Amino acid sequence: MNTRPQVVDAFRKIRRALPGDPSFGDPLSTAGPGGVRAMARAADRFLDDSPGASREVSLGALQVWQALLERTGRGRGPREVTIVFTDLIGFSSWSLGAGDEVTLELLREVAKAVETPIVDRGGQVVKRMGDGLMAVFARPDRAVEAMFAARAQLAQVEVEGYRPRMRIGVHTGSPRQMASDWLGVDVNVAARMMELGGDGNVIVSETTLAALQPGFLADLGAAAKPYRRGLFAAPMRGVPDGLRVFTVQAR
Repeated sequence: MNTRPQVVDAFRKIRRALPGDPSFGDPLSTAGPGGVRAMARAADRFLDDSPGASREVSLGALQVWQALLERTGRGRGPREVTIVFTDLIGFSSWSLGAGDEVTLELLREVAKAVETPIVDRGGQVVKRMGDGLMAVFARPDRAVEAMFAARAQLAQVEVEGYRPRMRIGVHTGSPRQMASDWLGVDVNVAARMMELGGDGNVIVSETTLAALQPGFLADLGAAAKPYRRGLFAAPMRGVPDGLRVFTVQAR
């Protein structure tokens, strides 16, 4: 019964109706340290990787716990920061054919291209996640500036004919800092912004856009337009209802 597809699907439908992120338990939802994310990672080690009703029940309970913590403010920090997630498009497929040595060479070049603008503008690289990273900034304008500079530098990177492209998500909120890492719903939202980046876009939440000074994007040579979900694209998950999302592009 535990692994019957009909039973598993039923519990997944129940999870979608529960408070919190129904994708809780995937790598983006459990990337942070401590708290419910660490619990989810621990549960993952004990639960079978294959679909199962017991797995859905366990993650559903943690999902609700996370939502309750966020609603009571325990998932919020005392100050506002801007969170950035990046990811290379098609990197996994390319690296399979390129081999380890060439892949490492590319990752080193990407790190120099992307991380230097972050550090130069006061950002902190929180963690590297294979071909992507998470960073935080004290100011949203610095975050957006850094991402456009990083994209410009990344455009100069080429390894054995491969030119990497990057999607970026930016969100401003009040996550909770734990040691050198951050957790909370705003971290999850920033990760979802990156997921919406598709084939190489910079996606920002309305909270980031509202925090920028008037005329900032124009001075940067960029403009924001409302994000349009494709007809067959999956609905946004892990994003608060009513949160507007924008694509920022160079003019």
